[in-house]
Amino acid sequence: MITDLNVELIREDFPILKRKVHGNTLVYLDNAATSQKPARVISVINEFYRNHNANVHRSVYQMSEIATARYEDAHKKVARFINARNEKEIVFLKNATEAINLVAYSWGRQNVGPGDVILLTEMEHHSNLVPWQLLAQEVGADLEFISVDDSGLLNLDDMKKQTKGRMKLTAVTQLSNMLGTINPVKSIAEFAHENDSLILVDAAQSVPNLPVDVQEINCDFMVFSGHKMLAPNGTGVLYAKEELLKEMRPFLGGGNMIREVTLRESKWNDIPWKFEAGTQAIAEGIALGAAIEYLEKVGMEAIKSYERCLIEYAIERLSDIQGIVIYGPPPKQRGGLVSFNLTDFHPHEIAAALDYFGIAIRAGHHCAQPLHEKLGINTSLRASFYFYNTREEIDKLVEGLSKIKKGFET
Repeated sequence: MITDLNVELIREDFPILKRKVHGNTLVYLDNAATSQKPARVISVINEFYRNHNANVHRSVYQMSEIATARYEDAHKKVARFINARNEKEIVFLKNATEAINLVAYSWGRQNVGPGDVILLTEMEHHSNLVPWQLLAQEVGADLEFISVDDSGLLNLDDMKKQTKGRMKLTAVTQLSNMLGTINPVKSIAEFAHENDSLILVDAAQSVPNLPVDVQEINCDFMVFSGHKMLAPNGTGVLYAKEELLKEMRPFLGGGNMIREVTLRESKWNDIPWKFEAGTQAIAEGIALGAAIEYLEKVGMEAIKSYERCLIEYAIERLSDIQGIVIYGPPPKQRGGLVSFNLTDFHPHEIAAALDYFGIAIRAGHHCAQPLHEKLGINTSLRASFYFYNTREEIDKLVEGLSKIKKGFET
């Protein structure tokens, strides 16, 4: 597979990639945790605070009007990026975690009751598990799970075992942050709707790396984090169908989310502002819009194709290391990340040793402890790639692992 990305030119846009770590040029392979930021996104934040710093939706003076226009325009860019019907379906939050909690609180507590089923999968990130545990415990609902088979794919026959008429919500990741598995969320959405269930898609890993179309998937909710897709920390998105947002109660109360307030009661603002209480991360939200423009310029299909090349090469090279155990499906069924272990070595000692070569990868349970337990392990190593990574960096990872393994064995 060949792509036309000029990766060397792209890398020039990311200042941190020139950083030295222990005398070595940084090899950053922890993109599933957070991505690096291009100079354009960094400059947008700087420019806002230098020239336009003012609160939004508050005043009629010029700086506030400019800030408001840019902040609202960022919502439009997100809507365009995931093909939402309009910007009313886009709520800005701190991250995907907060977005899931919003749905659990504002929709879940109104619609889920005793004996109702919330259908999840065994590969969910804690962010798409713990909020539903809390809701189920509070209202007496039941949690059911689609299992993961030995190849790292969902056992979709499990869905058919659910009791019809009892399912209220299906919540599933589109791309596993540990296995890399790309799940057929469109098919899962069809099944959910056939059984009178709404569906929430955790797209924290997929939206940064794949073309995503919420109307094609026909999901009711989708969540993702800006910091994994070139934007600053503290930026996240909840997409929800307009009719759902209109019916849902506010998540937080306070300024900006109201239309009228008396001492005894209040009336809510229009969506999406009903769910954006208080002063938001304005500069960061505007920078999220700039990050989306950057991704659109590169092209999501090109990013997907290039990352497929990287993951194929990475698994091929890693497989040559004696004693390595690689988790997850074949490259054609996964995104650009790979979790693995080296027999007889603890992931933390490997990751710490790689740091001395300037190589940054993840070690731990990746906020997926139940999945690790399913695999019979406590922790793992994870290398995750983005479109500014190269085959040469994968070579450095393999070389580093080989040196460390040899050094520990002598």
